[in-house]
Amino acid sequence: MIADYEQLEGFEISPHFRRTIEERIARLEQDAAADEAHAALLKNGDHLRRHMRLVAVQRAEALRMRLFLDRTSSHLPRPMIAL
Repeated sequence: MIADYEQLEGFEISPHFRRTIEERIARLEQDAAADEAHAALLKNGDHLRRHMRLVAVQRAEALRMRLFLDRTSSHLPRPMIAL
């Protein structure tokens, strides 16, 4: 089954919004790597399972955002003065 968002054609976003999404992706990936490294310190099996689920969700969200950016293009900002 194809999700509704996969059927959309490409669209434009502002450079600022693209940069914001890219920064969020970087934070998610950094947090996932740090959380995965921290998992080695956990002793409780349930805690470890929940922690690894968090890592999986962080990576899945970063991937979802990357796929979103792949389907977009950035438009140039409007000129400050009329030409």
